[in-house]
Formats: sequence, C-alpha cells, structure tokens
Amino acid sequence: MGVWTRKNVADLQIEAGDTDEGQHTLKRSLGPLNLIFIGVGGIIGAGIFVLTGQAAAEHAGPAIALSFVLAGFACLCAGLCYAEFAAMIPIAGSAYTYAYATMGELVAWIIGWALVLEYLVAASAVAVGWSGYFTAFLGELGIHLPQSLTSAPLAFDAAGHLVTTGALLNVPAMSLVGVLTIFLIVGIKESANFNNVMVAVKLTIVLLVIVFGSMYVNPDNWHPFVPPAEGPGKFGYSGVVAGAATIFFAYIGFDGVSTVAQEARNPQRDMPIGILGSLVLCTILYILMALVMTGLAPYKELAVPHPVFVAIDHAGPKLRWLGYAVNVGAIAGLASVVMVLLLSQSRVFYTMARDGLFFPMFAKIHPHFRTPHLGTLVIGLCSGLVAATLPIGVIGHLVSLGTLSAFVMVCAGIWVLRRLHPELARPFRAPWVPVIPIFGVLSCGYMMISLPRETWELFIGWMAIGVVIYFLYGRRHSRISKRHP
Repeated sequence: MGVWTRKNVADLQIEAGDTDEGQHTLKRSLGPLNLIFIGVGGIIGAGIFVLTGQAAAEHAGPAIALSFVLAGFACLCAGLCYAEFAAMIPIAGSAYTYAYATMGELVAWIIGWALVLEYLVAASAVAVGWSGYFTAFLGELGIHLPQSLTSAPLAFDAAGHLVTTGALLNVPAMSLVGVLTIFLIVGIKESANFNNVMVAVKLTIVLLVIVFGSMYVNPDNWHPFVPPAEGPGKFGYSGVVAGAATIFFAYIGFDGVSTVAQEARNPQRDMPIGILGSLVLCTILYILMALVMTGLAPYKELAVPHPVFVAIDHAGPKLRWLGYAVNVGAIAGLASVVMVLLLSQSRVFYTMARDGLFFPMFAKIHPHFRTPHLGTLVIGLCSGLVAATLPIGVIGHLVSLGTLSAFVMVCAGIWVLRRLHPELARPFRAPWVPVIPIFGVLSCGYMMISLPRETWELFIGWMAIGVVIYFLYGRRHSRISKRHP
C-alpha cells in the first residue's frame, strides 16, 4: 500500500450503484438525450466561436480544418476509452477515478489536479470569449461598455512577459460565471434543461452559418491552404499540429459527460451514447465551420475574440442578418459551455473529497437541491476571478495541456485494466485494444510536446503545487490509506 494504492473496481461499481433515495447522494435524473446535449453543450462553443480564429491566425491558417481532423482523431481514440470506463465505472470522478482504479492514488491525484485546468480554467477561458461576443452584441445595439471593464488587466507581450493592460476587470465574463454558478447550485435537472435550450439555439446558428456562409466563400482565401512555415508551430505542418493542440480543449465536452455518470438513469447504456454521439457530431460541424470561416475572411484577420462575426462581415450586407444571429448564438452557446465545465469540475472535486484527497466541503450535498453546493460556489468564485483577470491565449494553451494529459492517462488506463482484470464485466468495450489506446497516447502526447515552452513551464509549476498539496493533505486524509495503512 502507499501512493500506488489502487481502488478496487468492484468497490467502485458498488459505489456507482448507490440509489438516489438519500439526501447525501447525487440524484439520478439524466437520460440519453440529456447526456448527448451535455456533450454537445460542452464541445460546441469555444472551438467554433473563439479559438478557431486565433489558431488559424497564429498557427495553421486555412489548414485549421486539418487541425480539427487531427484533434478529432485523437479524441475519438480517447472517447472510445472514456466510453468503456464510463459504462464500467459510472462514477462522477471521470479520468481521476479511472486512474485511481488502474495506476494508483498518486497518479489519480495528479490527473485530478490536471482536470482543474481542463474544467475550471477552461470555464474561465470560454467566459472570456463569451464576454467578447456579448460586448460586440451590445455595441451593435448602441450600448458601448468601457474597455477597462471588458478586458483582462494582465496579458503576455510578444516576448512572453506578463504585462499590465490598463484595464480593471473583465466584468461580463465574471458576471456570467456568477450567474451560472447559482444556476448549478439549484439542481442538475434544471441545469440540464437550461443547457438543452442553449444547445438547440447554437446548433441552429452553426448550421445557418455553414449553409449560408458557404454561398459567399472566396476560394482565394484558402490559398495556400497550408501557409509556409515561419518557425516551429507557426504555420507549415508543425503549425497544423500546434493548431490542433490549441483548439483541442474545445473537445473536452465529451469527457464532461463522464463526470455526470452518477446522475445518469442508466449509465451502462447511455454513457457511451452520450460520449461518442456528441463527439462525432461536433467534429463534423467543427471541420465544416472552420472551412467556411477561413473561406469568408483572410485567416490573419481572425485573431479576435469574435472571429465568426468578423468572417461573416466579409460577406457584406447580404449576410449582415446572420451576423446578429451569430452573436446571439455565441452568447447562448458559450454560456452552455461554461455551465458544463463548471458542472464537471464540481463533480470531480466531489469525488476527490469523498475519497479524502480533497477538502470535505466539496463533498457536502445540499439536502434540498441534491447538489454539491459549497464546492460549486467555491469553484464559481475561483473561475470568475481567473476570467476577470487573465487573457484567453495563455488560458487556452494551459487548458489544452491539462486536457491532453488526462486523455493520455485514460487511454493508457484502458490497456492496463484490460491486462490486470480481463474478467470484469464491460457493458461497452473499446475496439482494437491495445491499438486504439496506443494511438490515443501517441497522438495526444505529440500534441502536448507541440505546445509553447512557457505553457509547459506554467503547467509544471501547477503540477508541482498539486503534488505538494497531495503530500501535505491528501495523503494524510486518504480514506483508502486509512483502511490499508
């Protein structure tokens, strides 16, 4: 026993079978449609409405569509592994729980700590993008908010140094996180219904942009499709990979489905449907949207907080009506992404706290709402602070690295568990193991090493903080260690 202690899969399956009769357990109220919409709600958002433009302008050019193909392939490998785990161990902890069952407590903690980047910090990044669209929409209505209240006070200059911008706070981003946090505290079913409405709105807008935008595409904007390389990760084929790594966190919605496994009515059947169904649908839409955007506008002009609006504006007055619709769709759609990410983070911390590795208040369930209310409140406060003060570029890269590290561990975990416990019942089995897990590890790992050096420095510092917290608190309070000293 020790830091490599693994959780027994049979015990996890018993824990997953807890009923929702008591006041201290999560409520099972989500059906397959809710799960698919949670996946789509988390996936369709920042990748289309925010980071596609930035990744095209800084890394891949029109070949950002190829970046989505690469990221989608890596996600498909990871998604198949997630689907097997989620059906077999339907626990709210997602990759953290899967690592606990396959690689031990320390690795599980490291993954849980990385998931903070994937969910909490990602929620902040998407909230920043939402703020850009919200501010632009108000400007179209003649309401102009001061830049000092809609921008981050900190930014990185061309040399990678942290500098001040003169702004105070990004108030719209912070306000969105606050409102959604209150919503999540009220209940999972209410949050899911709100998410369903927002997803329907943004899917409609995305399809409208693809259909009508394709009529005004200028093919000259696609030449050269892969711009000549200007340095490592800046255009060329290395830029395609860097672009894939940058927009990769736009896919994290599908693994967000796994964090609500304990709130699904029939997780063994419905979790694979929610994970894989939302992933395939959204990858197709991402690729089509990327082609339309870079066909409408020169890719170098898309490095703005609201690139879809800029792309449509290049089509002229005939599509001006669609520009207004895009702003409405982005405002609604990005809000649902933030909600899914905040929801996912609260469930991961809930599971870690129940295992004794994190502070117990994150495991407390409200007797009426049946949600981890205190943990959700703290997460909302932290995410709102990050959204109000940091720029989206540095947030996006950091989130991608945290997401990719979790995906690598999940893919490796499937292979490990197949070898350790081949006898376990698996309602869903990922095909071609170990080929699929190996491809998942290699593709995600390759995108990890393509990210900028300063992102790795921040990530290593973040993980070092996590290891210190584990040995100072988590290791001493671990429930499984107390049972097996």
